[in-house]
Amino acid sequence: MQDNAAPTSESHHSHHAIRLTPKQTAALSLAAIGVVFGDIGTSPLYALKACMEHRSHSNPIDESYIFGILSMMTWALLLTVNLKYLLVILRATNRGEGGIFSLLSLIPRSLNKGRGFRTRTLVLLAMLGAGLLFGDGLITPSISVLSAVEGLKELPNAPTWIEQAILPITLAILLLLFAVQQFGTGSIGKFFGPIMIAWFLLLAAMGLYQIQMNPEIIKALNPHYVWIFIQSDPLQAFTVLGSVVLVVTGAEALYADVGHFGKFPIQIAWYTFVLPALLLNYFGQGAYVLDFLRHGSPDAEAIHSLRPFYGMAPEWSIVPLVIIATIAAIIASQAMISGVFSIARQAVRLGYLPRLRVVHTSSDTEGQIYLPAVNLIMLVGCVMTVILFPSSEKLGSAYGIAVTGNMIITTILFGVMARRLWRWKRWQVIVVGSFFLSIDGLFFGANMLKVLTGGWFAIVIALGATMIMLTWQQGSYLLGKKFAETASNIHEFLASLWVKEVPRVPGTAVFLTTNNATPFSLSSFVEHSHVLHQQVLLVSVTSINLPVAPPQRQIRVTWMPDGFYKVSAQCGFMESPDIPKLLEKAREHGLVWDAESTTYFARRVVVLTTGNSPMALWRKRLFASLSTVATDSVRTFNLPPSRVVEFGVQMEL
Repeated sequence: MQDNAAPTSESHHSHHAIRLTPKQTAALSLAAIGVVFGDIGTSPLYALKACMEHRSHSNPIDESYIFGILSMMTWALLLTVNLKYLLVILRATNRGEGGIFSLLSLIPRSLNKGRGFRTRTLVLLAMLGAGLLFGDGLITPSISVLSAVEGLKELPNAPTWIEQAILPITLAILLLLFAVQQFGTGSIGKFFGPIMIAWFLLLAAMGLYQIQMNPEIIKALNPHYVWIFIQSDPLQAFTVLGSVVLVVTGAEALYADVGHFGKFPIQIAWYTFVLPALLLNYFGQGAYVLDFLRHGSPDAEAIHSLRPFYGMAPEWSIVPLVIIATIAAIIASQAMISGVFSIARQAVRLGYLPRLRVVHTSSDTEGQIYLPAVNLIMLVGCVMTVILFPSSEKLGSAYGIAVTGNMIITTILFGVMARRLWRWKRWQVIVVGSFFLSIDGLFFGANMLKVLTGGWFAIVIALGATMIMLTWQQGSYLLGKKFAETASNIHEFLASLWVKEVPRVPGTAVFLTTNNATPFSLSSFVEHSHVLHQQVLLVSVTSINLPVAPPQRQIRVTWMPDGFYKVSAQCGFMESPDIPKLLEKAREHGLVWDAESTTYFARRVVVLTTGNSPMALWRKRLFASLSTVATDSVRTFNLPPSRVVEFGVQMEL
């Protein structure tokens, strides 16, 4: 990642740079409902149910408990999503793009000179955040689909086989979900908005119906009930936070997706539509449980087996409700999967992951991508997740740590960015940071109590993903150093060509390079063939700290002696480098070349673990394995396969 100019956080690109008309804002807000709020919109399926699991038969659920947890859920939504994400974090975008790596790239590199340890710590934090988001990406589809299908248990006179069928049905839906990723979401995406609007209207209607029968439940809006709950049972109040956090899952995805819709349309959709629908549904569920406590079975077992979401609905509507809940869960999962694809691509461009094949599923929308390798890993991961945790209650334990860990990391990175880029005063950073960190910390602490019951899963996934990123980053650095040590300077190489009088043949040769050293493929070609093309283009592509490279910084052509040209290209971390396209742009800078007589030369590295580099042997082996799955130059740089010559090289690490 080489970028000298510090990015600005308030600059936007594409449709966010222009002032949106009310009509455009409304259209983007409606579209955002279908993508951004899917995850948070399916929380009513399992959040209150998970909170009720904290009471036992010896300590049954009572009215004060319902008022306490409902008040907690309300204020968790208002403080975390409303205040932290919608009003504060959403301001921190890199040219309109959000997400953890965008936040990291906003922290000016120029201010990190001489502070290597701090920079490494921030990068490590961002990697850990991305690892937690990947864990979130496995758990969201699993818990959303599973909790939707579990509604079948509520069928009147449900046959005994229904219980056994829930897991196979969930697995079948997940298999289908990942199988259709390769076709992109463009074609079905246009239905997401209307379906999710119908879903939120349904949430609101179900809640309203119950609230008008027990209107006193609205008293839970008063945070005084949180205080009463804490006073009556402080330990219980702390542990239940581990499930209360389920109402805010999806806030991270909301920040990662801001690039697709812009800040303002997302805020409009939240305040006018999504938040009211969610609150109405949660309060409706509370009213339903309250009614059950007063008029239903006094049996503690009956109260604990309640599923408030499905319980609110009349018996005849269970099957249609399960169907629409499952569709909503699939849409929520889709947003999460797209988010993981996006984060993975950013990690590749920033040098934290090996080059992966990226398929653009939409010709007009840059953000719609499909990564086959990531898709396969997620499919296997989701199947494992559902088999390990076959009920939504068990999965809830794993979910919380991924979500809350990410929230803490986002707050820390935001604080550093606000101090360094926005020049906030130290006291401002301390006040805002400690307020949000205290909320995040309480949620995270409560979830750490669930490490043994499922939290370990999210931790293992996050640490595994972080270790892969760290290993790839360090291995690539060491390998690059080795190449730099063995390669001669390009000017020395040019002088040797002149001395040896190497014959030149017609045509253009393109060699990929990273710096002023002679590309390995160039020296190998001359060494073995004893000839060289008349025109030689040394092309280097660097990733910069912006989502999309501005036109004026995309291409630079430098003339060198003997028919050599250095073409330097810059790519944003949301872009895929396309060398033939970049060379076409270089024509505007005076470069004359013929695509039909051009040959592209690339190298393929085989890593041997027998070297004396400071990496542990198991990490060397991991790096060697990762380098075998890395996509070749042909796919990465979109080179025409029939015009590529590849040189293999073995390097000891």
